[in-house]
Parts: sequence; structure tokens; C-alpha cells
Amino acid sequence: MKTTDVRPVVITADNLSLGWARVLSELCKPGVNRLAPLTLTITGFDNRGKAAEVPAIRDAVDAFLDAQGRKDTENVAWTIFPQRYLELADGNRDAFFELFIESFQRVQEFNPRNNKRGSYFQRLVDLNGGGKGPNQLKWMLDDYDAHPKARRTSKFQATTFDPTRDYSAASLLEFPCLQQVSFVCNNGALAMNGFYATQQIARKAYGNYLGLSRLGAFMAHEMKLRFEQLNIFVGVAQMDIAKSDADLQALLKVVRPHLDAPQGAKVAA
Repeated sequence: MKTTDVRPVVITADNLSLGWARVLSELCKPGVNRLAPLTLTITGFDNRGKAAEVPAIRDAVDAFLDAQGRKDTENVAWTIFPQRYLELADGNRDAFFELFIESFQRVQEFNPRNNKRGSYFQRLVDLNGGGKGPNQLKWMLDDYDAHPKARRTSKFQATTFDPTRDYSAASLLEFPCLQQVSFVCNNGALAMNGFYATQQIARKAYGNYLGLSRLGAFMAHEMKLRFEQLNIFVGVAQMDIAKSDADLQALLKVVRPHLDAPQGAKVAA
């Protein structure tokens, strides 16, 4: 039997900030605490695969996260795609993978409490940890280089969920919520899919979407394709903070004018 607490939602946006904001807005409606399922499609990437954003919204999200004592959007995005490491490797993907795998082992040793179970990107490039592999992204890219016209798109998928480690009776387990990513090549363009069991929309989702978009841009660049579309499927998108929370209300004061503005119109700061 349906209740007003849960409802399915489909959202399409050509701007990452506005896509996230529309999801948050849906959750802020009276009687709604979960969207189940949520399907969000983001387009509007530039020729480098960079997502369009509204700086004022992102700044407001980071201010909200700081007020909540949470990691900012860049920190959350890093867990899915460590952009800085790619820059340090001068864009060389093999050097990038090696640098991250080696560095993350030191990160785990330095802060085992927060990193002992790995990160999303770590599982994509070193699933078993400790440099033991497999590197799922490298396999896909090497295979695509060897067979760029292959038709079996099902091989371009990677898991972040490991049943041997992730089945747990714990009442609260924040990692991993992202279960899988997949990539679809078509007519010179790349679409990426991300699958979540659950997602915390206020505190995590913006950074999640940012990290996924950067991962998609990287894969498209390495495959010499245009990054065209990011699809995010969430089994249960959750309102992870009280709607009356003062920090959330301050965030919504910034977000709502951008949602209400006509397409293409600018909102005064």
C-alpha cells in the first residue's frame, strides 16, 4: 500500500547544481521523507566533460556542510574520483592509478578508522586493496582500446559493493551506498550510470554527483568520446536532516530562487 512518505521521482537537468536542488526540493515537500526510487539524469557537460554548476548553490551547500560539521563537496567527490591525483599524474592514466593505489594504502595506515573499508575509487581501481587489484577501470579502458567497436556494452561495468566485506548486521553503515557504475558508448558519446541502494541527499548527494561526473569525464576522455549524460538511480533517496533545521532552511533560501527563475535567467546574489 502506498503512503505519502515514499514516492518515485524522475528528474532531468542540464546543470548539476539544479539537478541536486530539484531532488532536495522534492524531499522538502510536505509528507515526503523518501523518494523511492529516484532517477536523476544530468546533461549539459562542456567539451572537457565538466558539469555545469551554479556557484552560489555549491557555495551554499559547502556552508551548510560546514555548519553541520560535515565534509565539504570536494571531500565527498574525492571518494569517487580524486581529481587532484589525476592532475599530479599529468593526466597519464597508468601513473594516476599507480599514484592513487600507493597513496591510499598510506591514507589507510594514517587514518584506519575512517578508511579501513576503502573508498569508492579505491574499489574501482584496487577492489581487494593493498595493491592486489583488480583494477576494474584499467581493464575496461584497455579492452576498449583493443576493441573500440565491440558491441557488448555489458562488459563496461564495475562494482563497489563486495559481499565478503559489506554484508553487516550493523544498524548504521554509511559505506558503500554506491553499488555499481556502468558505461554506455554510442555514436561518439559516453553515458555513465551510477546505482545507489540509498543516498543521503542533503549531506552527501551533491558531492556524490560531482565525483560521478568527474569519473564520467575521465572515462570519456580516455575513450576519446564526448561525455554526454550521467544517469543516477537511487533505490531510496533519503531526507537525512530535519526539515525544520536552521542550517537547512538557510540553504533553501539560496536554492529556491534558482529553481523558481525562468530557464536561462540569472538570480541576483
